[in-house]
Amino acid sequence: MTSVSRTRSAVALAMSLAAVSAAAGIGGVGTAAGVRTWYPSLDRPSWRPPDEAFGPVWTVLYAANAVSAWLVWRANPQESRPALTLYGAQLALNAAWPLLFFGLKRPGLALVEIALLWVAIVATVAAFARRHRVAAFLLVPYLAWVTFAMALNWELWRRNS
Repeated sequence: MTSVSRTRSAVALAMSLAAVSAAAGIGGVGTAAGVRTWYPSLDRPSWRPPDEAFGPVWTVLYAANAVSAWLVWRANPQESRPALTLYGAQLALNAAWPLLFFGLKRPGLALVEIALLWVAIVATVAAFARRHRVAAFLLVPYLAWVTFAMALNWELWRRNS
């Protein structure tokens, strides 16, 4: 582990939180487009979580994402670029999914995209594990939630196609 000043470390954590907040904001714009009108009109499975669960769950997952990326950077800023590039790719895919699903109302296209997101998260977890085990562990609940979301996306697409 390299030595990083407290100021640089704090700035890096703030930047990580800002990146996650930007992804959440983009996703929120996409979600707002259809969550109150189109989504309730779908034939939805009984095993879906209550609508009120999504906000708190994503808040915790996004916070864990930000800390995870920061830990990888902090472990070795010079050698963290490949792992953080993967992280950035999965974060962009994360932001795009609500735009496709809720914004464009295209569950089939969103299903393809969330499968790519899942692969990107797995790759990120593997890359992070080589840099910082705790950082990789922090992404496991996110991977589990996206796995569940992919199953829900598939079921919504199947029921409403």
